[in-house]
Amino acid sequence: MRTPIHILTLITCLTASVFAEDTRKPVIALVPKGASHVFWKTVEAGAKQAGGELGVEIVWSAPQKEDDRAQQMAMVDTLILRKVDALCLAPLDAVALRDKAVKATEAGIPVIIFDSPLAKAEGASAGYVGTDNYAAGKKAGEGLAAQLGGKGRVIMLRYQVGSASTDAREEGFLAGIKASPGIEVISSNQYGGATTASAIEKSKSLLLRFSGDRAPDGIFCCNQSTTIGMLQALQQNGLAGKVRFVGFDPTIALVDALRKGEITGIIAQDPFTMGRKSVEAAVAKIRGQSILDKTDTGSVLVTKENVDTSAVQAVIKPQMN
Repeated sequence: MRTPIHILTLITCLTASVFAEDTRKPVIALVPKGASHVFWKTVEAGAKQAGGELGVEIVWSAPQKEDDRAQQMAMVDTLILRKVDALCLAPLDAVALRDKAVKATEAGIPVIIFDSPLAKAEGASAGYVGTDNYAAGKKAGEGLAAQLGGKGRVIMLRYQVGSASTDAREEGFLAGIKASPGIEVISSNQYGGATTASAIEKSKSLLLRFSGDRAPDGIFCCNQSTTIGMLQALQQNGLAGKVRFVGFDPTIALVDALRKGEITGIIAQDPFTMGRKSVEAAVAKIRGQSILDKTDTGSVLVTKENVDTSAVQAVIKPQMN
């Protein structure tokens, strides 16, 4: 007896649906802190490389400004509604984004926090991938202290309130400097803000306030935008190269300044590896595999003396755009 055409059609549709479901690539969404900095573009490149190798679809959803918590929270909500298979999040605010991470976790979406930890990870995330920011900040403090010969006046320009990653760098820096009692920290409570423009203005204000006999011998900036802002302020005031200056996150322009002696050190994270490891951790969770609670992607103090070594170039080259 012939099978009716409508039944054959139904069987064909069901088979196609099951096949499509079986062959659908898992979707891993990454929500960084921002879209413009080279650092985030390098994280994206590492994530997409891992995605291609592991056979997953990468969705990159980035706030336009690194202080737009509302936009970042809305992006997470959208991705939860989309029912992505895993979420990798670099929270703009360690406290404000925790509820969103919990919401995703409760919706059955594994959450990997990267770059900047949450205030409380329990019940909110499966693991953390990123720089040991306290250790990196301490490395900067010890490096600047060595450059100053253990004495002098130092300014630290902070990033912005609520950013756990830079908070840790700042505290690590102060711990590193504290080991040299001959160094006085003359300013450590000023914030450059989320943009290079705001960092330039705050840097100019600091250099005006601490000038003449009160001028700093050393300066530390804890992220890319504050480092670029301070460099431009020093250049505009004719002070570039006259002050020992350690910053964060290399770019072509910053490494050029390093070679010229306008910057004496740059802490380089490994954002490419951060992107790769975040996606690898997310895929492992999807597949029911165990992952580390914390994965340190490392950091190095880049100086004029070591910038061209193969070890340092391997870290900084992927982010030199």
